[in-house]
Amino acid sequence: MSFRRVIALLATLICVASPLRAADEAAVIIAVGASGEEAYADDFAKWAASWQQAAAAGKARVQTIGAGAGEKDALARLRAAVVAEAKEDTSPIWLVLLGHGTFDGRDGKFNLRGDDVAASEIAAWLKECTRPVVVVCGFSASGAFLKPLSAPGRVIVTATKSGAENNFARFGGYFAEAVADPGADLDHDGQTSVLEAWLAAAQRTAEFYKTEGRIATEHSLLEDNGDGLGTPAEWYSGLRVVKKPKDGKAPDGLRASQFALVPSAAERGLSPELRAQRDALETELAKLREAKATLPEKEYFAKLEALLLQLARLYPKP
Repeated sequence: MSFRRVIALLATLICVASPLRAADEAAVIIAVGASGEEAYADDFAKWAASWQQAAAAGKARVQTIGAGAGEKDALARLRAAVVAEAKEDTSPIWLVLLGHGTFDGRDGKFNLRGDDVAASEIAAWLKECTRPVVVVCGFSASGAFLKPLSAPGRVIVTATKSGAENNFARFGGYFAEAVADPGADLDHDGQTSVLEAWLAAAQRTAEFYKTEGRIATEHSLLEDNGDGLGTPAEWYSGLRVVKKPKDGKAPDGLRASQFALVPSAAERGLSPELRAQRDALETELAKLREAKATLPEKEYFAKLEALLLQLARLYPKP
């Protein structure tokens, strides 16, 4: 049973006051890139539609840029949209890039209608942003965007592990399907997190190449611990990391597990302040779990119980 399910059960036994207000409204910016070929245009339009539907289900504000065939100012519109949202707030920004990408050995680029946008440009737009940010790079060569966009507390998903994987990437389509798919909700907490959607999309991408008998030309990465390195889906068993970085740093995944585009009823019931407390306690819980082997059993379970009870008290009684 997952920690969140345990917390939900504990919450039914603890009488707590209702939070002051519901979760803030998320902002979703969808950028549809230049297709190059008509077949790709249909794919990208379908992926964007899936994101629009998910955003609507999650009651998020959504902007779609680059979907019009005659649109030539996509770069300017994208910059204006990101800069306008990159202000002090508690609600997350979701930046979704769907299409093709390239890498010149120095900087990654996302192919927009008209001028392309470089990873370094997007990093500059977000440099002063204090809001939670989720960036989904659903395009070829997007691994080159991982390090430039990485920052503490930020979640980055790429379709490829490097800028050298520059063939058409199918991952973006699978992620668009998974982000609001209840079937991808591995811990059964009533919502599909970025982590769960990423794992589902990575698995479906791998299955495509295996079924078609092709050599895989895309290997997705998740980055959310700020080190700019990323973690492949193969390091996971379910929602648990079973392989750890050699440098001893914390594995990616915890922050990504705390974002869901379509929140559960319990998530909607948390104010931004309570959500921040919840995220901090879950971080402590993850650290405790990592240290389990070094602690006496009695001490470990005493600390575990204390954290779980604190978490349970944050949620309103069902």
